[in-house]
Amino acid sequence: MKSFILSIVFLAAFQYAAAQKEYALLVIDVQDFYFPGGRSELVEPEKAAEKAAVAIREAREAGNPVIFIQHKSASGMEINKLITPRPGEQIFVKEEVNSFMGTGLKEYLDSLQVDTLVICGMQTQMCVEAAVRAAHDYGYSVILLHDACATRNLKFGDREVAAADVHASTLATLKSYGTVISVAEWIE
Repeated sequence: MKSFILSIVFLAAFQYAAAQKEYALLVIDVQDFYFPGGRSELVEPEKAAEKAAVAIREAREAGNPVIFIQHKSASGMEINKLITPRPGEQIFVKEEVNSFMGTGLKEYLDSLQVDTLVICGMQTQMCVEAAVRAAHDYGYSVILLHDACATRNLKFGDREVAAADVHASTLATLKSYGTVISVAEWIE
């Protein structure tokens, strides 16, 4: 009887592990309005999108879900062609900075039994930062792919802050909420 019960427990654990994905890749706001000619151009969004494309390819090949987030906008809302979603991949449209607010993202991740989120996207100090912090607060393990993110130069008063400094400052803070690594380091 004891071995029968242990077999049932082992089988249930095996089925849970088989159903659970290792991670989900969350791709945030890689949208046309951030690219050259868009209304909110970032610094080198193409480089970040190309790195995001590598991460997307890796997640797909591993059989893990790729989830796209779009920020609702009157123009330039389309996901950039460098990272085109495949049919059947989940896309959530948000109206807030935080990808979890009003989108059903948390419920979707729960349905996938995902406990780790790999995150990349645009802008580092806004929507990416909000997603990392929220994911951490919800109890997910977070991996942030720093070279698959982009931002812009900012101005506060009479001081201009270069995009590279905005990016680095935000990443320095986000190390407290998860692992911050490059796409190449993550793939290894």
